[in-house]
Amino acid sequence: MSGETLFVLGATHHTAPIEVRERLSVPAESAEALRAELAGLPGLREFTVVSTCNRIEFYGVAENPAVATEVQRAFCTRQKFTPEEFERFRLSLAGPGVVQHLLEVTAGLDSQMLGETEILGQVKEAYGTAQAKGHTGAVLNRVFQKAFQAAKHIRSHTAITEGQVSIANVAVELAGNIFGSLAQTRILLVGAGDIGEKTAKAFQSRGAGGLTVSSRRLERAVELASQLGALALPFNLMPNRLGEFDVVVCATSAPDVVVTLPAVKAAMHQRPARPLFLIDLALPRDVDAAVADLQNVFLYNLDDLAKIAEQNRAAREAEIGKCRALIAERATSLWRQVEGRLQGGSPAEGLPQGKVES
Repeated sequence: MSGETLFVLGATHHTAPIEVRERLSVPAESAEALRAELAGLPGLREFTVVSTCNRIEFYGVAENPAVATEVQRAFCTRQKFTPEEFERFRLSLAGPGVVQHLLEVTAGLDSQMLGETEILGQVKEAYGTAQAKGHTGAVLNRVFQKAFQAAKHIRSHTAITEGQVSIANVAVELAGNIFGSLAQTRILLVGAGDIGEKTAKAFQSRGAGGLTVSSRRLERAVELASQLGALALPFNLMPNRLGEFDVVVCATSAPDVVVTLPAVKAAMHQRPARPLFLIDLALPRDVDAAVADLQNVFLYNLDDLAKIAEQNRAAREAEIGKCRALIAERATSLWRQVEGRLQGGSPAEGLPQGKVES
């Protein structure tokens, strides 16, 4: 088929385990360089990069299918992946399959946590960045804007988000199983970002005891601690103070491990008879996976918590078929709108530049 190609390639939690996804994750400090490199690729007309804990996806409009291969090559080179290794986990779609996939992603149907709502904001942010930098055009503007509309429609016309079990709530339930009442537990939040804050609030809502916040930026730790009625702990003191806490929630954006095996061993010498519950919500992971082998240490990462949450998805299972039917109808209509543009017809009617629908 002649004309331009709409494509998506990447890797998600469906095929790539957490140890692979952390190698594929693009740190914020290098994301801009990656986008600049892609912007310079010949034949790549439009593109948007969606990067979360559970996926790295490149949506693009290319002069021909070979351009997608160049996008993959550029990404693999940066992440030190061979093409053969990447293709074991790769998601690769073209044409109408891209539209269907994006609508399912924004609606929360493709998430580890079925029906979760955070993904819509993450995709909006990715698209907003691409649009602001001039990396999108008539096709992606239309596809992403319509995907956002579809996500809102599905949430308001189905029960896909009802009975939702969040990662934070699963973590709190597990802590209750380990310690019983949480009133006397001491909780350390390492990292002062959004997911850590939500988890801390979930613990507080269940009557958890003392809460302490530690962050690489002390001013941010103090700010969040003030909001939560908690204490702040300087980050450099955190490793030697682990033994004082029962639950440690790790959610930093650090490129390397911040809770090491020696630090946890030392902590358990201080508290041999009392369990230590480590919740690693970061990607790349914050906690050395080897600590799970220590006596009386319980370590759960994002994939572990998502598996537990999936056992509680029965309340929303019946809504999946309804959601997919709505998405299929909208995806077909949207593909008809952009197909002519890709084949060299009149431009797709786009929403005004600079507007991201709320």
